[in-house]
Amino acid sequence: MLHEATLYRPLKKGYVQCTACEHFCAIEPEGMGKCGIRRNYDGALYLVVYGEAAALHVDPVEKKPLFHFLPTQPVLSLGTVGCNFTCQFCQNWQISQSGASAVVLGRPSRLPKTSKAGGQGSGQQAMPADIVAHCRQAGIPMLAYTYNEPAVFFEYACDTARLAHQHGIRNLFVSSGFETLAALEAIEPYLDAINIDLKAWSDTFYRQVCGTRLQPVLRNIEHIATKTKIWIEITTLLIPGLNDDEAELRAMAAWLASLSPDLPWHISAFHPDYQMLDRPPTPQRSLVRAWEIGQEAGLRYVYLGNVHDGHRASTFCPACNTLLVSRNWYTVRQHWREPGVCHGCGATMPGVWAGGMVNW
Repeated sequence: MLHEATLYRPLKKGYVQCTACEHFCAIEPEGMGKCGIRRNYDGALYLVVYGEAAALHVDPVEKKPLFHFLPTQPVLSLGTVGCNFTCQFCQNWQISQSGASAVVLGRPSRLPKTSKAGGQGSGQQAMPADIVAHCRQAGIPMLAYTYNEPAVFFEYACDTARLAHQHGIRNLFVSSGFETLAALEAIEPYLDAINIDLKAWSDTFYRQVCGTRLQPVLRNIEHIATKTKIWIEITTLLIPGLNDDEAELRAMAAWLASLSPDLPWHISAFHPDYQMLDRPPTPQRSLVRAWEIGQEAGLRYVYLGNVHDGHRASTFCPACNTLLVSRNWYTVRQHWREPGVCHGCGATMPGVWAGGMVNW
């Protein structure tokens, strides 16, 4: 379905500029943004997949991954086709890299703000009211906008999040962190948590492997972690020979720790996929070394993902080393007597454990 975007501005000669992400695409008449799902019709920008979910599944919140946000609770995960990144290693590439090729586009005339013309075939119809009604009926307390970058289907995500918020349903973004500040400002009142991929500490990596830039991602991580009440966790997919240099990992970990030593950092194992089939899976020793680097930098909560390592995926009290939440893949057990409070020494753990926010 076509829906007029909110994040854009008109330019000369019928062009429009999208302001949803840091590409700031200047889109010619009939043209499409880099994401493949934001199109210029008659000098107005339209999202062509509004209400069309390419993926809609119930997951544990730990799969996002979010480890300090309502552990073990189910979350309805929503995504569309299209993405503003072109990561050669994308593990959701069938969805994210489809873009306009998955959408049947017609040339509607005199478009209203929302129209069934021009956007079909990119998934099952799931309007915001339908999604929120399903969560309420099924008792699902959270919605995650994931699988592809939520900034590119921003109007769909924002409308759904706003309605979910009205009904007490939490909203989560799983993002590459390339949103504009305007997008973050618009979604902030409704967004409860976010996991941002910090893919590397190298702008060259971002440009050559992902088709984007590093600096806006760093700005957004710092903005969210220090200037909002949105709970934030970070994920880095460790790719052998590309972003696993120890000096870069030390610099990344030190920067994250400078924002807050309580900022959770997930280090995930890579497996060959999409256009990067020539790389081996991440060795366990590389993951463990990155985990150690995070600990050495002063990060109190460093986790390994995509591997079976119960010790390094579990949460321990940094004050007395008491086991608080044990995890083995997606098998999770909470050990504390009072959520968010260490039963060994009484220290308070940062996160959202039972409905309330714990400060950094």
